[in-house]
Amino acid sequence: MENKPTHITLQNFTTESGALYPDLNLSFQVFGPELNTAPIVLVNHALTGNSQVIGKNGWWNDLIGENKTIDTNKYTVLAFNVPGNGNDETIIENYLDFNARDIAKSFIEGIKFLEIKQLYAIIGGSVGGGIAWEIAALEPTLTKHLIPIATDWKSTDWLIANCFLQEQILNNSRKPIEDARIHAMLCYRTPKSFKEKFQRTTNEELAIFNVESWLSHHGTKLQKRFQLSSYKMMNQLLKTIDVTRNTGSFEEIVSRIEADIHIIGINSDLFFTADENKATYQEIKKYKNNVSYQEIVSINGHDAFLIEYNQLDKLLAGIFQA
Repeated sequence: MENKPTHITLQNFTTESGALYPDLNLSFQVFGPELNTAPIVLVNHALTGNSQVIGKNGWWNDLIGENKTIDTNKYTVLAFNVPGNGNDETIIENYLDFNARDIAKSFIEGIKFLEIKQLYAIIGGSVGGGIAWEIAALEPTLTKHLIPIATDWKSTDWLIANCFLQEQILNNSRKPIEDARIHAMLCYRTPKSFKEKFQRTTNEELAIFNVESWLSHHGTKLQKRFQLSSYKMMNQLLKTIDVTRNTGSFEEIVSRIEADIHIIGINSDLFFTADENKATYQEIKKYKNNVSYQEIVSINGHDAFLIEYNQLDKLLAGIFQA
């Protein structure tokens, strides 16, 4: 069964920066069995995603659904919209009020409102995986499995630099969403993937290279469905992932997390690099046994977590077919 977004009002929500939101709208969707009748999997969306995980316009239809890797016959799938992501009426203009941990806190409040005592798994890719890390750091006993994909527990200097450029484009361009998206696609894919896809071919009708036509198409497509305030908000969250900020050392935080941690990197990811993921795994392994690192092998870069479903199915099978 598929539900339309349901809304919760979080009252007197104060962000880490001290901004008070007397009424913060948090919307969510539930797929599969009713809440609290089956093991619950929380799915966190990425930058341009939303709570529509499956169904028409579902962004993870190949991974989640009836008889899929995360089988909605067996698992209840819960997905929140990041407040301000544009999928509901919530518009947040003061995006600098928020960081990734604030969104994690809002999701935790939503989980408590829904009277969920424990999650079977939290899974998310990219910024959604960063928010998953933040949730586990705040509530170390909440989930049995933590599955961060194509992400990390912190925004690196390289990632912050790219987010900085994104913000410059979003604030200064005449066509902010289109231009920011064009730049972002260069981070989400790889030189090898472009070479294989385009082979320096041209669009004779437009008299431009096909790679240019493809990038313009992606920019225009996003502009039609995404709001500027939403892009600024999501970019700000991507820049501010850090489970250790004002809290303690990484060792202290991870040692408290009871969940099995399943880190999944992508060998060609230019955004959240495999090297960072491996370093995170090696660090955690020093003081925690129930951690693993697996890798998607693909030329498609960061976007491989939305493309390589057969590999993801194999990497996740042991968690969801147990």
